[in-house]
Amino acid sequence: MASEIRNVDELVTEACAAFEKRFGSKPNVASRAPGRVNLIGEHTDYNGGFVFPMALPMVTVMVGNPTASGTCRVETLSGSTDEPRYTEFSVDELKPGAPKWANYVKGVAAQMPDDLFPGKIPSFDAVICSSVPLGGGVSSSASVEVAVYTFLEQMGGGGQDTPVIDKILRCQKAEHVFAGMPCGIMDQFISMMGKEGHALLIDCRSQQGRLVPMTDPEVVVLVTNSNVKHELTGSEYPTRRKQCETAAKVLGVSSLREATELDLEDKKADLDKETYRRVRHVITEIRRTEEAAAALENGEYDKFGELMIASHNSLRDDYEVSCKELDQLVEFAMEMKSEGVYGSRMTGGGFGGCTVTLLKASAVDKVIDHINNKYKANGKAATFYVCPPSDGASKIKL
Repeated sequence: MASEIRNVDELVTEACAAFEKRFGSKPNVASRAPGRVNLIGEHTDYNGGFVFPMALPMVTVMVGNPTASGTCRVETLSGSTDEPRYTEFSVDELKPGAPKWANYVKGVAAQMPDDLFPGKIPSFDAVICSSVPLGGGVSSSASVEVAVYTFLEQMGGGGQDTPVIDKILRCQKAEHVFAGMPCGIMDQFISMMGKEGHALLIDCRSQQGRLVPMTDPEVVVLVTNSNVKHELTGSEYPTRRKQCETAAKVLGVSSLREATELDLEDKKADLDKETYRRVRHVITEIRRTEEAAAALENGEYDKFGELMIASHNSLRDDYEVSCKELDQLVEFAMEMKSEGVYGSRMTGGGFGGCTVTLLKASAVDKVIDHINNKYKANGKAATFYVCPPSDGASKIKL
């Protein structure tokens, strides 16, 4: 059975109660920003390609008040239990450190535009509460960054004309500089720009998005959390990004978005086998993503499903970012093709996290039961969420 998704009002109530308990007053400023699931287009964003995410109903909420102390005091109600849930830091000395979750807060604070805060950003007290699964490949980090930006923006005296793309890039830079993750633009873009009832085809080269309606009540998106996160060295993502950048130079293009499969074959001898496979994934995935958006727009769900499977296979074999559990979840989902499953694939950076499945609404319970039973037989437990496309970030009136 699908898990219930906590609504925003619940999260706000919990965050406000925690704020009063911690700081002895009521918060006056609040914001929310969603996580995302990427329907197709993985590891293409930092290559200038297309991605096709939708915002999730799971969100990060931030409540609080500006202060004059010069010290920011922040508590999170979500996160890893092996890290302190409360931290303090000086607004005059914003730099990465421990606990790790606070780097997303500090990072965004450090990136706020000067016209919003002439002089410097004020200190603040805040509580963060989230329903976005951590480490699930559904962008819990970007939901925090965008929630923090939307929260801090309300404390500023100007900057209301800041272009949205500038806000997105500032949140992305926070992740690059403070969290040390050289992510593409997709996660912050969809968290800020998502729209209820729509997926968003993002052209990461032009930094523009096109909304694609997803309003057919007979078709739903199922997000399945494998509840595994394999221990990585931390270099897997940066290494693949570096391979792509190096290959682009060999191919004589500014990014792999400019390259074709023919270009790749022409330069095959100049690339090692692993890099060749990485590039093949990116070039074919960019094409698949464009095709998939058109298929969804035209109601061609079978075609969309085929492209999802091709994407997963490419991520598994060429980009090598899948894992046994994700492969099993996709396999178990596709065993229910005759029952109404169109397609399934891993989503997010990989090595654990979630899969995304497009299927008939009438088949949801049966499909969840099937996947759950087979996955349990392998000694694992999955969590299932039926996710309608949801709105992007917004201020909350308390």
